[in-house]
Amino acid sequence: MSTSYLEEPPLPELRLPARLARQGQPWWNPQLSFSPPTARYRRPEPQIAAAAVERRWPSRVIENAPLWCSVDLRDGNQALPNPMDPTRKSKLFALLVAMGFKEIEVGYPSASATDFDFVRQLVERDLIPDDVTISVFTPARAELIDRTFESLAGVRNAIVHLCNATAPEWRKVVFALDEERITQLALDAAERVLRGADRMPSAAVRFEYSPEAFNLTEPEFALALCNAVAARWCATPDRPVTLNLPSTVEVDTPNVYADQIEWMHRNLDNRGSIILSVHPHNDRGTAVASAELAMMAGADRVEGTLFGNGERTGNVCLVTLALNLLTRGIDPQLDFSDIDGIRRVVEWCTQMPVHDRHPYSGNLVYTAFSGTHQDAIKKGFDALEQAALKAGTAPGEQPWRVPYLPIDPQDLGRSYEAVVRINSQSGKGGIAYVLKTVFRLELPRPLQAELSEAVQKISDARGQEVGPKLLWEVFAEEYLKTDDYLRVTDHSGHPDDGDDRVCVHVLYTVDGREIHGEGAGIDQLSAFKVAMAQCGIQIETADVITQAARAEECGEIAAYSRVVTERGATWGAGLADNIGDAVLRALTSSVNRALRGSRTF
Repeated sequence: MSTSYLEEPPLPELRLPARLARQGQPWWNPQLSFSPPTARYRRPEPQIAAAAVERRWPSRVIENAPLWCSVDLRDGNQALPNPMDPTRKSKLFALLVAMGFKEIEVGYPSASATDFDFVRQLVERDLIPDDVTISVFTPARAELIDRTFESLAGVRNAIVHLCNATAPEWRKVVFALDEERITQLALDAAERVLRGADRMPSAAVRFEYSPEAFNLTEPEFALALCNAVAARWCATPDRPVTLNLPSTVEVDTPNVYADQIEWMHRNLDNRGSIILSVHPHNDRGTAVASAELAMMAGADRVEGTLFGNGERTGNVCLVTLALNLLTRGIDPQLDFSDIDGIRRVVEWCTQMPVHDRHPYSGNLVYTAFSGTHQDAIKKGFDALEQAALKAGTAPGEQPWRVPYLPIDPQDLGRSYEAVVRINSQSGKGGIAYVLKTVFRLELPRPLQAELSEAVQKISDARGQEVGPKLLWEVFAEEYLKTDDYLRVTDHSGHPDDGDDRVCVHVLYTVDGREIHGEGAGIDQLSAFKVAMAQCGIQIETADVITQAARAEECGEIAAYSRVVTERGATWGAGLADNIGDAVLRALTSSVNRALRGSRTF
């Protein structure tokens, strides 16, 4: 039983290293062997000799989406600790239809009353759109095939998916059948499927055949078997047969699977009447790569599940595979405009969470904590805005080129608020990004550096990330607090409104004494400097930056000031509904920070 990650576990009692991992290991590699049972495992024998394959797939690129087939309701469902009930199945089917799937494997109707009844529900309640074809799975057994056709009574469009195991281990260990008897079993089943379809003249029934564990089957045997089944079903371009080649248990690198698919693609009889399909599993964690290389090798169709649910480590993840296409400018022909909504429905239906790091869809996949990453992302967004401004378009119409983000989160219905999150690893770029995107405050770079130090100290002390609310509190406490030593008591005149002069009154409290200062000038800055001189504080130079702001906390105008006094240079910030107030608050902030000994630059 696993221990909650919220509880600190003891260190496991691991084996002591025995010796160097191999002879001739270079001096710069100090790794030792922990004596794993390597003698028990062997690299799989190559099913296709390299010399027999004139590889073309390495030089090909994917240009179009494949025909997608979701197997969430069959292969995915049978792998769940708690298989879906009819309500959850119906919800997931509706989601798949809404996303644009045109082939959906809806169950294994001969395996259980639940699957049978669900197929009947879809047909009898007319829940299957005219352009959607449901698929039903059946092993190569007569009574199971007959039961499968019973479930389809009244359907408009369907695929009957026939499967039998063909690999040597399955033939020997599971079924005790030789190649000849396996072939006869498949052909007898194919004939029975054909006769079942003949009894449904009003339905458009197509056929699919899977030699289970194809990737472990001798290629010549798999080819002969697939050709024989397709011929028995009289495959034609107008009524193509789907030949589905699963890597039922992934045991080798993706290039080997690609070799197998290309060899079949180039040697199948009547190839123009075949839809060549792949069904990669993820035992080695490379199902997506296997599917992509298989598409380069000639596959027309891909079976998989949303977020990769399935037996053991799962099926190929269709979300990842499809969005990989989108990042290359290829239309995936599926709708991912609300990725979070899709994820929530799938999690509810399967009662299993999608990992926070799952590609494209996890909670944290568009989030950067590292300071260097955050700075690059911020600069990428700035460049995107500048390019859009120059072109006279919206940023969302510009080519997407933002470091560390392979896809625009907004194209998947995500906001930018979670792209950068602040913790002790974050830097000024991340803090600047959050203040800009959440509050529309663009801090000068030296001020960013000051604030990042304060934020990192708080994150280190608390041992947790700093969200926008806490970040605002830190910023406000450090820069917007303006009445501890010095405050503006009154000011009048607004040159922007036509007034010639500005008057500023300040109150400076030092050693229990109150000193009043008054100054006049052509603007707030010059009047403020005169008033401060009357209080005994000489401002040598001062610079002020103003900008529009947003959010209830900010008002409409933000101002930042850099004031140089005998104590050094200090930054300050001010927020107000007008420029005059914002500038005076920023200047007061700078002086107060200098007086209270804040870090200066």
